[in-house]
Amino acid sequence: MITQRQKQLLQIIYDYIKDTGYPPTFKELRESLGVVSNQSIIDLLEKLEKQKFIKKSEASARGLAILPLGNKILGQMPLIPFLGNTTAGLPMEALEITGEWKQVSPEIKELKNNVFILKVFGDSMINAGIENEDMVLVQEQKEFVSGDIVFAKIEDGSTIKRFVKVSASKNKPPFAYLKPENPKYKNIPITKDIELKGKVISILKNGYWMPIK
Repeated sequence: MITQRQKQLLQIIYDYIKDTGYPPTFKELRESLGVVSNQSIIDLLEKLEKQKFIKKSEASARGLAILPLGNKILGQMPLIPFLGNTTAGLPMEALEITGEWKQVSPEIKELKNNVFILKVFGDSMINAGIENEDMVLVQEQKEFVSGDIVFAKIEDGSTIKRFVKVSASKNKPPFAYLKPENPKYKNIPITKDIELKGKVISILKNGYWMPIK
């Protein structure tokens, strides 16, 4: 059961992320809550984390994230980290933008804890509805089924493609590849140098998050 003081701090964290794009520091939390001791903040954060309202990272002074249960208790829309850019064309490096967050609406039914937003450049996925400079929502996971659209880290950087797995036949062993949704691009065979990082679950179109094809 959340106390009034815990909820007040949770709301402060949410509003700060929404307004600035990144979580507050301990100093900013003390000032907003009107306390002088870091221990007061630490105690409240530990209680919020124990109840699964937030997630803390010891590696960063701004290492706070509000979990789905925290958004629900506040009656607010989720805040999702924006990690940077990737391609739906020739592979490139995804540029991490530390601490920037964006608000998404609750119509995304698949929303879970480990999700992030990427901006996609290129035209290799246009037949799946992903166009140049579209924003996509990616769910981190380790297992994929053939047909999933995935975010993949490869030797030259990263890319968005459709994952295809072909079962073994009489003359061929099983194999998998990344398939573009534009005939002018070639398939990318999956090797040990390619790592599938997540599944694309939604795309931002005209201000609304839509299901992926």
